[in-house]
Amino acid sequence: MKAITIFSYLILLLGLSNTYSKDKKFELESPNGEIKLYITLEDKIYYSIVAGGEELASKNYLGLILENETLGSNPELLKSTTGTINETIKPFISLKYSSVNNAYNYLLLNFKKGYSVEFRAFNDGVAHRIITKKKGEIKVVNENFVVNFPDNYLLHLQQPESYKTAYEELYSHTQSNDWSSSGKISTLPVLVDSKKKYKLLISESDLSDYPCMFLKGSPSGIKGTFPKVPLEFGADGDRSVKILKESDFIAITSGSRSFPWRYFVITKDDKEIIENTMTLKLAAKSELKESSWIKPGQVSWEWWNGAAPYGADVNFISGYNLETYKYYIDFASKYGIKYIIMDEGWGKTTEDPYTPNPNIDLHELIRYSKEKNVGIVLWLTWLTVDKNMELFKTFKDWGIAGVKIDFMDRSDQVMVRYYENVVKEAAKHQIFVDFHGAFKPAGLEYKYPNLITYEGVRGMEQMGGCRPDNSLYLPFMRNAVGPMDYTPGAMISMQPEVYISERPNSASIGTRSYQLALFVVFESGLQMLADNPTNYYRDRECTDFITSVPTTWDETKALEAKVGEYVIVAKRKGAKWFIAGITNGSQKERSFVIKLDFLKTSKSYRLTSFEDGINAGYQAMDYKKKKYQVNYKDDVKIKMVRNGGWSAVLEEI
Repeated sequence: MKAITIFSYLILLLGLSNTYSKDKKFELESPNGEIKLYITLEDKIYYSIVAGGEELASKNYLGLILENETLGSNPELLKSTTGTINETIKPFISLKYSSVNNAYNYLLLNFKKGYSVEFRAFNDGVAHRIITKKKGEIKVVNENFVVNFPDNYLLHLQQPESYKTAYEELYSHTQSNDWSSSGKISTLPVLVDSKKKYKLLISESDLSDYPCMFLKGSPSGIKGTFPKVPLEFGADGDRSVKILKESDFIAITSGSRSFPWRYFVITKDDKEIIENTMTLKLAAKSELKESSWIKPGQVSWEWWNGAAPYGADVNFISGYNLETYKYYIDFASKYGIKYIIMDEGWGKTTEDPYTPNPNIDLHELIRYSKEKNVGIVLWLTWLTVDKNMELFKTFKDWGIAGVKIDFMDRSDQVMVRYYENVVKEAAKHQIFVDFHGAFKPAGLEYKYPNLITYEGVRGMEQMGGCRPDNSLYLPFMRNAVGPMDYTPGAMISMQPEVYISERPNSASIGTRSYQLALFVVFESGLQMLADNPTNYYRDRECTDFITSVPTTWDETKALEAKVGEYVIVAKRKGAKWFIAGITNGSQKERSFVIKLDFLKTSKSYRLTSFEDGINAGYQAMDYKKKKYQVNYKDDVKIKMVRNGGWSAVLEEI
């Protein structure tokens, strides 16, 4: 929902802007004057990005290569329009803020051949998109997105072997001069470090009926690259298909449309990357007239821990059966957890979404879960959903709250269209969606807020392959562009040199305090409790804290941050504040002093903290719980061991 201020309308009517133009040169600056775009119309549409007087990217160009013409080649300008917008966005699922200020200056260039280019300059970045007004459908052969760096920059990338990817690769780190055009491609987002003052986070928003953009190296920077439209498919098991034949184009789409935004978050402080909301500010408005039925929340998950509760209160054979799922429902109900997930194994087969596993009385579980005020989420392969799109009506009739759809592993136009068709159809029947085996968020979650979260991350499913040294990039990259189903909550913690783990006794790398902190640091509208209820019952004070953490927030403040090394955030929900930090394994210990000057001046607070114990650097299970009173004048000392964490809740007294 967006509310545009009267001031914004007056600016538009008066035609005022911070844009300068002469002939074929334009200058567009951010509202605070810190960031500037210099646009030049020559043989192509060129633009340069300058921040604080520092040129960050120069002679970049954009364009759309159609079947019979290239939009952006030898552009002939018809009209330019400028203006200022200052509006308030109130996202239904507020991952960072319940209210977001969206202020920017814009330049709209209308060209002959039926197309336009819009540029926007924000206080924390810039964006551009192509808009076409052509009859019928158009065939897009390729898109030009070329960014040239004036120096050798450090790039943080996620590089798959091909376009077939679930966006779960480890991050790599390379100099821009060393990334050749023949090297591996990279997913979005990409984080660019100028190694001077500024960093740039590059991604996209308002992605619809068009392939995801990837990046690859170019002689002086980076350029976009896109998967082709697949034409023929072959069988490839129960959860995928083989692409047998590809086209020579990337999309066939409506000739009259807006194409995805290409954006650059520009920051000189790493904390600003965490606080950015650029994907939201550029996303399409919600298509749902009524969204109150969408309930973000936590979810208990059985797959990671092998569906194997045990102990004095377990007098049944555990596994994928009625008694075990009732145990999970009881656990969720006791701790106010909104949902349980029934992952692979709930159905008789993975290809039939209508016939439950005979060992599971699904309809009895649905009845029982309603009695306990807990919703059920069912896991499905994307291929099964694609073949049975009418299942959402059936699931609604059954009483299912949501679906977890897995193994898409593609980002071409056909698959992007599938994502939107799924969430649109699910919304008709008030079903929410969690996409696993997915690409990164790119705005669909705001167009259809029943899309609560995406995986598309190297999360805890990877067991020993999920290490804090990699996960410390997530707040600055993957989670910086949208919600992330990392699946935290391990209650068996180990340092990497002694790590060993197999289901059902699954463990994580990092300290216990690190795991608790993830629930505050990482953002997801559907946040997992991945471990065994037995383990949560055993460590009740940790479980009490985890289940008290909201999944949506009214306010977010990054307090300390350094890309890939550490992050400390404070988040508010109502009158409560939560503070949490995590760090990587590069140092034996890190210490910080945090000011609490963001608290109400008229209130005292009870602070309950969980911090790394004295032996946590070796025995990662070691933690200490503390309670004391604070107010806005106080400082808090935070110490984290290697691969460690710190978390606290502050409640008004």
